[in-house]
Amino acid sequence: MIAPRVSIVLIQPEIPGNTGAIGRTCVALDLELILIHPLGFEITDTRVKRAGLDYWPHVQLAEFDSWDAFIASRAPREDQLFLFEEFGSRSFYEPEYPDDAMLVFGRETTGIPRSVIDRYPDRVVHLPMRSDVIRSLNLANTATAAAYQALRGRF
Repeated sequence: MIAPRVSIVLIQPEIPGNTGAIGRTCVALDLELILIHPLGFEITDTRVKRAGLDYWPHVQLAEFDSWDAFIASRAPREDQLFLFEEFGSRSFYEPEYPDDAMLVFGRETTGIPRSVIDRYPDRVVHLPMRSDVIRSLNLANTATAAAYQALRGRF
Protein backbone atom coordinates (compact mmCIF):
# COMPACT_ATOMS: atom_id res chain seq x y z
CA MET A 1 0.00 0.00 0.00
CA ILE A 2 1.26 3.48 -0.89
CA ALA A 3 1.43 5.96 1.98
CA PRO A 4 -0.88 8.96 1.65
CA ARG A 5 0.77 11.97 0.09
CA VAL A 6 -0.08 15.64 -0.14
CA SER A 7 -0.53 16.81 -3.73
CA ILE A 8 -0.28 20.16 -5.44
CA VAL A 9 -2.83 20.50 -8.22
CA LEU A 10 -2.27 23.17 -10.87
CA ILE A 11 -5.27 23.93 -13.08
CA GLN A 12 -4.11 25.13 -16.48
CA PRO A 13 -0.86 26.80 -15.39
CA GLU A 14 0.48 29.37 -17.84
CA ILE A 15 4.05 30.15 -16.77
CA PRO A 16 6.59 27.35 -17.18
CA GLY A 17 8.98 28.74 -14.56
CA ASN A 18 6.30 28.60 -11.88
CA THR A 19 5.49 24.99 -12.70
CA GLY A 20 9.19 24.10 -12.66
CA ALA A 21 9.71 25.77 -9.29
CA ILE A 22 6.63 24.05 -7.86
CA GLY A 23 7.94 20.73 -9.17
CA ARG A 24 11.19 21.36 -7.31
CA THR A 25 9.21 22.04 -4.11
CA CYS A 26 7.31 18.80 -4.67
CA VAL A 27 10.55 16.83 -4.88
CA ALA A 28 11.90 18.51 -1.73
CA LEU A 29 8.75 17.71 0.26
CA ASP A 30 7.83 14.36 -1.35
CA LEU A 31 4.59 15.72 -2.81
CA GLU A 32 2.82 14.72 -5.99
CA LEU A 33 2.39 17.35 -8.71
CA ILE A 34 -0.87 17.12 -10.65
CA LEU A 35 -1.24 19.18 -13.82
CA ILE A 36 -4.66 19.83 -15.33
CA HIS A 37 -4.58 20.63 -19.06
CA PRO A 38 -4.49 22.65 -21.16
CA LEU A 39 -1.12 24.01 -20.12
CA GLY A 40 0.16 27.37 -21.34
CA PHE A 41 3.43 25.68 -22.36
CA GLU A 42 4.87 22.31 -23.29
CA ILE A 43 5.97 20.21 -20.31
CA THR A 44 9.24 19.67 -22.19
CA ASP A 45 9.85 23.45 -22.27
CA THR A 46 13.40 24.17 -21.13
CA ARG A 47 12.06 26.91 -18.83
CA VAL A 48 10.17 24.26 -16.81
CA LYS A 49 13.32 22.23 -16.43
CA ARG A 50 15.50 25.28 -15.75
CA ALA A 51 13.29 26.33 -12.82
CA GLY A 52 13.15 22.74 -11.57
CA LEU A 53 16.89 22.35 -12.14
CA ASP A 54 18.04 18.76 -12.44
CA TYR A 55 15.30 17.68 -10.02
CA TRP A 56 12.57 17.53 -12.68
CA PRO A 57 13.09 13.80 -13.44
CA HIS A 58 12.28 13.12 -9.76
CA VAL A 59 8.89 14.89 -9.78
CA GLN A 60 6.02 12.51 -9.06
CA LEU A 61 3.89 13.85 -11.89
CA ALA A 62 0.32 13.10 -12.95
CA GLU A 63 -1.45 14.86 -15.80
CA PHE A 64 -5.14 15.04 -16.67
CA ASP A 65 -6.87 16.41 -19.77
CA SER A 66 -9.41 18.37 -17.69
CA TRP A 67 -10.69 19.02 -14.18
CA ASP A 68 -13.55 16.60 -14.83
CA ALA A 69 -11.10 13.88 -15.91
CA PHE A 70 -9.11 14.47 -12.71
CA ILE A 71 -12.26 14.22 -10.56
CA ALA A 72 -13.42 11.07 -12.39
CA SER A 73 -10.03 9.38 -12.03
CA ARG A 74 -9.00 10.41 -8.53
CA ALA A 75 -12.46 10.91 -6.93
CA PRO A 76 -11.09 13.13 -4.13
CA ARG A 77 -13.08 13.50 -0.95
CA GLU A 78 -14.29 17.02 -0.41
CA ASP A 79 -12.23 17.27 2.80
CA GLN A 80 -9.07 16.59 0.75
CA LEU A 81 -9.52 19.67 -1.42
CA PHE A 82 -8.17 23.09 -0.49
CA LEU A 83 -8.73 25.71 -3.19
CA PHE A 84 -6.37 28.67 -2.92
CA GLU A 85 -7.79 32.03 -3.98
CA GLU A 86 -7.17 35.57 -2.77
CA PHE A 87 -10.88 35.92 -1.88
CA GLY A 88 -11.11 32.75 0.21
CA SER A 89 -13.18 33.20 3.34
CA ARG A 90 -10.72 31.30 5.57
CA SER A 91 -7.03 31.74 6.17
CA PHE A 92 -4.89 28.79 5.11
CA TYR A 93 -3.77 28.62 8.74
CA GLU A 94 -7.23 27.48 9.92
CA PRO A 95 -7.81 24.02 8.39
CA GLU A 96 -6.43 20.73 9.55
CA TYR A 97 -4.87 19.23 6.45
CA PRO A 98 -5.24 15.46 6.02
CA ASP A 99 -2.22 13.39 5.00
CA ASP A 100 -3.67 13.16 1.50
CA ALA A 101 -4.62 16.84 1.09
CA MET A 102 -4.86 18.27 -2.41
CA LEU A 103 -3.75 21.91 -2.61
CA VAL A 104 -5.43 23.36 -5.69
CA PHE A 105 -4.26 26.44 -7.58
CA GLY A 106 -5.54 28.07 -10.76
CA ARG A 107 -3.99 29.93 -13.65
CA GLU A 108 -1.64 32.75 -12.82
CA THR A 109 -3.85 35.30 -14.60
CA THR A 110 -7.38 34.09 -13.86
CA GLY A 111 -7.21 31.78 -10.88
CA ILE A 112 -9.34 28.70 -10.33
CA PRO A 113 -12.26 28.41 -12.76
CA ARG A 114 -15.56 29.68 -11.36
CA SER A 115 -17.20 26.29 -11.99
CA VAL A 116 -14.73 24.65 -9.59
CA ILE A 117 -15.14 27.38 -6.95
CA ASP A 118 -18.93 27.09 -7.21
CA ARG A 119 -18.77 23.33 -6.70
CA TYR A 120 -16.60 23.59 -3.56
CA PRO A 121 -17.33 27.02 -2.02
CA ASP A 122 -16.52 25.88 1.53
CA ARG A 123 -13.08 24.64 0.50
CA VAL A 124 -11.65 28.02 -0.58
CA VAL A 125 -8.80 29.42 1.53
CA HIS A 126 -6.40 32.33 1.17
CA LEU A 127 -2.92 33.30 2.29
CA PRO A 128 -3.26 36.36 4.51
CA MET A 129 -1.23 39.42 3.59
CA ARG A 130 -0.61 42.47 5.73
CA SER A 131 -0.24 44.93 2.88
CA ASP A 132 -3.19 46.21 0.90
CA VAL A 133 -0.80 47.15 -1.93
CA ILE A 134 -0.32 43.50 -2.99
CA ARG A 135 -3.24 41.63 -4.63
CA SER A 136 -1.56 38.26 -4.73
CA LEU A 137 1.73 36.45 -4.46
CA ASN A 138 3.59 34.57 -7.17
CA LEU A 139 2.05 31.12 -7.75
CA ALA A 140 5.24 29.23 -6.92
CA ASN A 141 5.68 31.16 -3.66
CA THR A 142 2.05 30.60 -2.70
CA ALA A 143 2.18 26.88 -3.46
CA THR A 144 5.37 26.48 -1.42
CA ALA A 145 3.91 28.34 1.57
CA ALA A 146 0.73 26.23 1.33
CA ALA A 147 2.72 22.99 1.14
CA TYR A 148 4.72 23.80 4.25
CA GLN A 149 1.54 24.75 6.11
CA ALA A 150 -0.17 21.50 5.06
CA LEU A 151 2.85 19.52 6.29
CA ARG A 152 3.28 21.48 9.54
CA GLY A 153 4.16 19.15 12.40
CA ARG A 154 5.00 16.24 10.09
CA PHE A 155 8.77 16.77 9.91
